[in-house]
Amino acid sequence: MPKSWVPTDGDTFVAKEGFIFNVFGYEHPSNRVFAFLKYIPSKFKKLFNVRFLERTWKSERLKLFRAEKLYTAQNYQTFLETFRNNFPNYVYFCPFREKEVISTPLNSIKKVYVPKECLRWLIRIKSKDSLQEMTLDLIDLLSSESGISVDDFGVHGSIALNMHTPRSDMDIVVYGAQNFRRLEKTIDKLVKTGTLGYVFNNRLDVARRYKGRYLDKIFMYNAVRKPEEIGSRYGTYKYSPVTHVKFHCTVKDDSEAMFRPAIYKIENYELDNASSTLSKDEIPRLVVSMIGCYRNVAKKGDKIEVSGMLERVENIETGEVFNQVVVGTAANEDEYIWPL
Repeated sequence: MPKSWVPTDGDTFVAKEGFIFNVFGYEHPSNRVFAFLKYIPSKFKKLFNVRFLERTWKSERLKLFRAEKLYTAQNYQTFLETFRNNFPNYVYFCPFREKEVISTPLNSIKKVYVPKECLRWLIRIKSKDSLQEMTLDLIDLLSSESGISVDDFGVHGSIALNMHTPRSDMDIVVYGAQNFRRLEKTIDKLVKTGTLGYVFNNRLDVARRYKGRYLDKIFMYNAVRKPEEIGSRYGTYKYSPVTHVKFHCTVKDDSEAMFRPAIYKIENYELDNASSTLSKDEIPRLVVSMIGCYRNVAKKGDKIEVSGMLERVENIETGEVFNQVVVGTAANEDEYIWPL
């Protein structure tokens, strides 16, 4: 593992046991990384009581499986229990959330894949297969049409790990909020000219417009914060759950909605259940999604319906207190953000 590595959302790493994780978010303890489990070596498959995809992957002669659903509360709790019983060093009690979470010690990480560096590697290799060539062609097209430097792009997913097959999709990363908005407009323009096409499988795809088709291949693009866009560090805030809420509101600010966690500043808060009210001090100022599929589902001025956990947030350094609603606490399946 590189000594200079700063864990960033979207990075991928391989643990000593062969588990492959994706880094979650930007705030991590000094000696650990918050991440979610993506691929499981075949020899450990029976330990995990979840439904798996029939498809398998291979990495360095290891046969890998993936859960059918990665982001359900039930699966997260199952993963947590399996690690607690079999690999307890992957379970960490977070004092700022007062609960156990999946977290990998830095000394258990064997190899790290950073999207930006994976793209550089892809450009350098001499004998590229057709999917690798197509990925570079797509990035070149998006870079030239948007004016975003190739240095601000990256690749992740199976192509980054060099374990893709001809059936794999192209997963692209762009660094920086402004670059993401430029890329969003560029892709929309290229769709209108017929160079690209959108792929919509559900209402969230329609809202996000992050999935498309280039030639005969599906691609997806997401945003990662640049270092200067990372505003807080682990241990700055303490989070305390209050109650589950369902409500409507208006997005006041979407400038951090494209990242993970996705942050929406909100106004015009209105509880769905008229018999259940919050005091003025409890009304949330933010909606925060830990689940990637709710990134960028609404823009400034849009109305959204939200179901999640109201949290009291305290800045330990300044004493400031405010409230937010979190979607993706891994405690309840009924958590979502729906664009209206």
